[in-house]
Amino acid sequence: MRSLAALALVALSLTTARAFEQAAPARAAAPPAAAPVGGGSSGNDDVLLKRMDDLLWYQKLGDIAEIDNSEFGGAPNAHVKNKKAPGATNPLIIHVYTFIPKNLDRNKKQPLIVYVHQGVHQSLDTTIDAHQIRELLQQGYTIVATDYRGSTGYGRSYYEEIDYGGLEVDDVYRGMQWMLQRYSFLDPKRVGIVGWSHGGLITLMNIFAHPHDYAVAYAGVPVSDLVARMGYETEGYREIYSAPYHLGESVHDDIEEYRKRSPVNHAKELDTPLLIHTNTNDEDVNFLEVEHLIQALTFEKKKFEYKIYDNAPGGHYFNRIDTPLALQSRHDIYVFLAGYLHPDNPVK
Repeated sequence: MRSLAALALVALSLTTARAFEQAAPARAAAPPAAAPVGGGSSGNDDVLLKRMDDLLWYQKLGDIAEIDNSEFGGAPNAHVKNKKAPGATNPLIIHVYTFIPKNLDRNKKQPLIVYVHQGVHQSLDTTIDAHQIRELLQQGYTIVATDYRGSTGYGRSYYEEIDYGGLEVDDVYRGMQWMLQRYSFLDPKRVGIVGWSHGGLITLMNIFAHPHDYAVAYAGVPVSDLVARMGYETEGYREIYSAPYHLGESVHDDIEEYRKRSPVNHAKELDTPLLIHTNTNDEDVNFLEVEHLIQALTFEKKKFEYKIYDNAPGGHYFNRIDTPLALQSRHDIYVFLAGYLHPDNPVK
């Protein structure tokens, strides 16, 4: 027990440090050190930090939720060159977190929230957003959060499985399906999906690809236009996307590939109730990206709701911190979700 407590204390210190890091603009994590043969964590800080972070989910939410970390089979590795090699076409093992309210009545159908973590090459590896998970749990939502391919915390090989705007979107969708199959008390007609930043992009791409499998969606400060994004970002950031294991080419060399993976180019596919929030002083996802998305949806005469916050304190993270404005913004999100997922028990 002492060793567990010590490990939790170390994890708490590490997570506090990460919280300060995330106050800065969200950026892709550096590639983790190569995992040793056999997949152990020795010498792999990426995996070790993940295991310590996991303890904090139980510490922060264990009083109100049943928490589990499991796996399911996703689509095969998209980057395999020799598809005849042993195991080359095997399903990729995808990692997933589940949170179920302890006081939930499982004798009747209940709604599900698909929570998509933020960040390119990040994961549900820090409890900085635990307050949002808690708020959703307290409203009676069961939550599934998939650490889609490319997420950190599972070694370099998983990190390099990334398929930005492609199979990572499919991973989140399969995570939702896996959750519905695993728990019979969940209502497939009342599934919502929420995500911020890169999680917002995956949220949008999910409802564009599967418009009738989600009852409602929320996208906060979503990455929306990769072509525009590559134009205002630094060369170092652009190199993340052109890496051989990522998209493999720059936007200059393959603009259509970047367009294909941008929500703004799929606006005509919207057929799911959607709420979008953005902030004019966002230092990470420039407002112009979300503005392009809003314009595209409007041009396609789509029905959706949005709110543009003007220079809201917190920039990119404006409605995930605990300020009066952030609390009101999240309340608006919860009212919107409940209208489709809890129509008989609206948020007041």
